[in-house]
Amino acid sequence: MEIKEYTKFDLSEVLLLYQDAGWINYLSRREILEKAYQNSLIVLGAYENEKLVGLLRAVGDGETIIYIQDLLVLKEYQHQGVGKALMKSLLDKYPNVYQVVLLTDDVDTSKDFYSSLGFKVVRDNNCIAYIRMK
Repeated sequence: MEIKEYTKFDLSEVLLLYQDAGWINYLSRREILEKAYQNSLIVLGAYENEKLVGLLRAVGDGETIIYIQDLLVLKEYQHQGVGKALMKSLLDKYPNVYQVVLLTDDVDTSKDFYSSLGFKVVRDNNCIAYIRMK
């Protein structure tokens, strides 16, 4: 497996990842997806024999904050270290960023995965998170 910056946006391969994950919000708003990728701080791809099998998209300033917007791994490649490799690559690229933030589903698999990477639940940092969604 190879991790590298995802610089050539290919709607069909990106949509495959979102479809596989069941993230229908992106599927119904395809017109904004390419623009979102262009405006991202960084997008990393995980490749197996030149096939995109995972993707991490982050936004932020790269100095004080990074927000991990998307972390996707094809189901057939999950539990093989792809997600961890993507996260490690991001964290290695921005080692001095003060805050790395993300929102995820409140399920044990997500909790276990992000905890294993050193992430803590917001309330464990004596903080509260707010969100406004449309």
